Amino acid sequence: MTDPLASSGIVIVDKPQGVTSHDVVARLRRIFGTRKVGHAGTLDPMATGVLVAGIERGTKLLAHLVAEEKVYEATIRLGAATSTDDAEGEVLATADPSHLSDAQIADAITSLTGEIMQVPASVSAIKIDGRRAHELARAGEDVAIPPRPVTVHAFDTLATRRGEFIDLDVRVHCSSGTYIRSLARDLGTALGVGGHLIALRRTRVGPFPIDRARTLDALAEDPSLSLTMDEALVAGWPVLQVTQQEYDALAMGKWLEPRGLHGAHAAQGPDGRVVALVKEQGKRLATTFVARPSTL
Repeated sequence: MTDPLASSGIVIVDKPQGVTSHDVVARLRRIFGTRKVGHAGTLDPMATGVLVAGIERGTKLLAHLVAEEKVYEATIRLGAATSTDDAEGEVLATADPSHLSDAQIADAITSLTGEIMQVPASVSAIKIDGRRAHELARAGEDVAIPPRPVTVHAFDTLATRRGEFIDLDVRVHCSSGTYIRSLARDLGTALGVGGHLIALRRTRVGPFPIDRARTLDALAEDPSLSLTMDEALVAGWPVLQVTQQEYDALAMGKWLEPRGLHGAHAAQGPDGRVVALVKEQGKRLATTFVARPSTL
């Protein structure tokens, strides 16, 4: 029997520099010949790397694929602050950073590691009273974004280059919602010389690493999914094996008896196909997303 979800799933794109995440979606729509394409976790135009996109019914999975952790490789420039906290903004102030020792920089990085309060950049996509912060900033309005709790699991320096500025190549492992450009800004502020981001590459989003990503040109030559719906669900969540009878019930949106599970699980039937994401809610094991509804 033909799988109705054969053309649905996830594509892991290695986003090139200079295009928006929306541009990537537009290109994928042409490549896969469908309007049903979406993405999770926006990357700025200057950034490259992992962008997770959903195709067909995979778009409905994206809302549940909020990866808790991400990994980035970046270059931070110390000695200049910009209006956008990255290289695309206007330089607001400069300062000679040559007096800074590696130990001073390391101490400042340590202070930005762990559970911290972070203020996103004024040109971020954060919503304030229903409007994006970057829309308010570009309209000339004052943008006051409250600090938010984020977790920086690791903030490692890979290389240091000294000249007119100090450029740091770093790797950051952080929680979703962490802004790397804000880390660059705050590092420069802590050291008293200003700082901004000059390069950014996302190397992992949750269970999806950069080595699984493909360029848009490669996808144009071979328009294939990175992961089918079943593969994406198994990669993203713990698996709960269910009987065929339970599978059929979940496909109709019915609930099962609780099993003492913690968090969402992918309910996988005897044939290896995943019917739904399920989560215990009170005295019920209920569906939070039905991948294969009985109406398919």
